[in-house]
Amino acid sequence: MLDPVRGSGRTVEPTRTERELGSVRRSGAGRQGTHLVRQVPHVRSFIGGVGYAPIPMTDLIGNSARGADVAWVRLELDGARIASAIGEGAGVSDLCGRVVGRTMLGAAAIPGEPLATDALHDALGPALRAPANEQRVAVAMSGGVDSAVALVRALEAGRKPVGVTLRLWTDPAGPSSERACCSPESVIAARQSCHKLGLPHATLDLREGFRQAVVTPFVRGYARGETPNPCIRCNGGFRFAALLAFAKRIGAQTLATGHYARLQEHRGRLLLARGADPAKDQSYMLARVDPRVLPRLWFPLGEQSKEETRAEARAAGLDAAGRPESQEACFLAGGDYRDFLGRHGLEAAEGPVLDEEGHELGRHDGFWRFTPGQRRGLGVSTGEPVYALHSDPRTNTVVVGPRESLARREITVRTGRLFVPVDRVDAKLRYRSPAVSASVVSGSTGFRLSLDEPAYGVAVGQGAVLYEGDAVVGAGLITSSR
Repeated sequence: MLDPVRGSGRTVEPTRTERELGSVRRSGAGRQGTHLVRQVPHVRSFIGGVGYAPIPMTDLIGNSARGADVAWVRLELDGARIASAIGEGAGVSDLCGRVVGRTMLGAAAIPGEPLATDALHDALGPALRAPANEQRVAVAMSGGVDSAVALVRALEAGRKPVGVTLRLWTDPAGPSSERACCSPESVIAARQSCHKLGLPHATLDLREGFRQAVVTPFVRGYARGETPNPCIRCNGGFRFAALLAFAKRIGAQTLATGHYARLQEHRGRLLLARGADPAKDQSYMLARVDPRVLPRLWFPLGEQSKEETRAEARAAGLDAAGRPESQEACFLAGGDYRDFLGRHGLEAAEGPVLDEEGHELGRHDGFWRFTPGQRRGLGVSTGEPVYALHSDPRTNTVVVGPRESLARREITVRTGRLFVPVDRVDAKLRYRSPAVSASVVSGSTGFRLSLDEPAYGVAVGQGAVLYEGDAVVGAGLITSSR
């Protein structure tokens, strides 16, 4: 039998590397670890007994652990179908019996006990492939109501949906990790949404890559005195790259998501555009998605409001209809970003709070705890409102001043570009800030903005998203302002 996975009392799923090492320890030197795709030559006789030749087969091994409960499966593929399936754990034997003889996509649609199904999908996820099919569509599933309705929309449109959920790294010390869009609970909810409709679902364990591509730059950005936006970085590169690669290998020409955004022909090019509901528009967070991949994307909810989506989910009897909103910066798992940064390497070192003339007004316990425009938590009293203006990581100082000192009219973006030629735009410089009319000049590595009216709270590391009408005509990360 497998040894239990022992933890500290808080259930934390191991990373892929940890599971691979554990799989080797538990099952001996002859068995390999999770997410392995191993070619094994099997010798079979030709018809008529003339001779023998090796016919390649594939072993897929997956496992899952929750507390002291563990499960593993081993699948042997013969061509496109599962020739045999074995494993251990609650519900594994029954599930293995039902997947034999099926294609990988067919097996991905079979429901079972959660732990057993976790192990099966752990094996299938990185290997899942299927021939191209014009009707097939990959649907990014978060376990929430938006993606569940997007899945139903795809089905109602006569398409052949395949749900896919990214299992991303979340802070194990976060207070409400179950609300994160990439948590184990969200994976199970997304899978159940698919299985109740008889549809396949895949889970891609990308925790290690996500931590390197998104979480580490987030921490390093604050260490440099910036205010990074991890969601723009994730969507603009990591997340959509992984989802589109998955869609390609399962033969799907289209990727559908539950984002509130639209696509629009503008100046002779297909561009991202604002969602119809201003309260839920997510084009800012998606703005750095490369326009070259937009023809492969579909946003079924872009023309409606969140209230309409929930009503549609209730009418369809979807379990996700009442699921709470997922949180921004999912890896924080519901925690405060300052607490997270303190646990992940940024030192709580005391330093001065200065006014613009260099006079000390108070003390702070870490420059990285403050972002331009912040008023609360400064710990100083001057008789008039003051705001954080900027911080200096070299001297561990925070400079504060009146609101007018936050005003910025010139913005430089060195990691971005214009998607079409424009000279006048509406520039959105933070997710929850209103757009400001501006002139824009394109450069070799980005662009410069001259704002018609001053913007307040502009921060290095935040996204500068440019609109012409509803169309996103440029995007990048702010590198300086004055």
